[in-house]
Order: sequence, then C-alpha cells, then structure tokens
Amino acid sequence: MAKRLDPLARAAFWGKEIQIDGRDTEAGIGLSQALRTLGNFDEALEAAQRVLVIDPRNLDALLEVARSQIGRGQGFYAIEPGRQAQALAPHDWRPLTLLAVAYELADRSDEAAAAHKQALALAPENPAVMTNYALFLAGHGESAQAESLLRAAAAKPGADIAVRQNLALLLGLQGRLDEAEHLARQDLPPTVVENNLAYLRNASAPGQVRSWDTVRQGQ
Repeated sequence: MAKRLDPLARAAFWGKEIQIDGRDTEAGIGLSQALRTLGNFDEALEAAQRVLVIDPRNLDALLEVARSQIGRGQGFYAIEPGRQAQALAPHDWRPLTLLAVAYELADRSDEAAAAHKQALALAPENPAVMTNYALFLAGHGESAQAESLLRAAAAKPGADIAVRQNLALLLGLQGRLDEAEHLARQDLPPTVVENNLAYLRNASAPGQVRSWDTVRQGQ
C-alpha cells in the first residue's frame, strides 16, 4: 500500500517506520527511494547509507546510493557502490546502467560505453536500457544510431512516455519538427507541446550550436 502513495506520503510513512525500528532495512530503502523521487538527494543518500551500515551487502541500498550520488551530480562517487552492486548481481542490468551514467559524469566515456553495451547484452529488449544507451550515443554525435535505438525502444510493450519524448527531442534537434510534434502530442498537453516546439525551433535554427546534453538539460 505504501508503494502506491505519492512520494511525499511515502517518505512520511517510511520515516515513521524507521522511528519504530531503526534497523528496518526495507523502511530505509523505501525512505531513500521516496526522498530521491522528491529530489532530496542528500537525504536519500544518508538513508541508503544507514541501511549499508546494518547490511553492507544490501543490493537495493547500494543501487540507491549510486542513484542518489548521480542525482547529486557526483558520478565519481556512484562508481564504487555501482561496482559493488554489479559484483553482487552480475546478471542484473541495473548496476551496469547506473555505472554507465556514473562513468559519463566522471568523464570516462569509454567505460560508460562499455557498461551500456554490457547492460544491453543482459537486457536487449528492455526499453529503459535501450533508451539510456541511445541518449549516450546522441550525446556523442551518433544521432542516426540513437534514433534507431529509440524507435526500437518506443515500439516495446513496456515503453513509457520518456522514451517517446526523448525520441521527439532528438528529431526536433535535427529540424524534423513535424515528426517531433506528432510524437509529443501523443503524451503531452497542448500548452506543453507548444512550449517544447518553440524551444526546439530556437535550438535547431541556423546559427544555433547546441549539444544534445545542453538542450536536454534545458528541457
């Protein structure tokens, strides 16, 4: 039931559970996840680290530490917990995807690419894995390959709004605004679509030189 609550209510619920039993690792992880969703990355990190004091080999806590460090923009400090998580679950794609993002934030692009490819090898049909690798490719000038991968990801049954909107953004940056608009209107209200299109028109106008990362962060 707690998992169906909004993030603020979840944070309050798990916080109360922690007060009842400070060694409740499920509550600690739940609190960390809720705080991270709220954007409170420092507090989320502390909650996950408290779990690791009790259970140093807790996979979910290691993943939450890595996610929180990435959320703080501290990719370097997400690498070690990511590696520990990978060692505990070598066939799980999640540690590898987090490691890929952490490596990229730490300006270690070759290792990031390798981690993305390993994650994709483990979960070749997973739209989240495909999208993450596509965004990496787009950020390194491989727009055609990124588009192909995003289109394949968007066609998967589990694809969510983020997959389609990342594809729309990529198409828009290439000046293909009609295609981008068609995708955007599938998921977003008209006012948001118009704002996004105005941004894309400006970003793709002659004389505008913007990297994928710069525009994606602006969005």
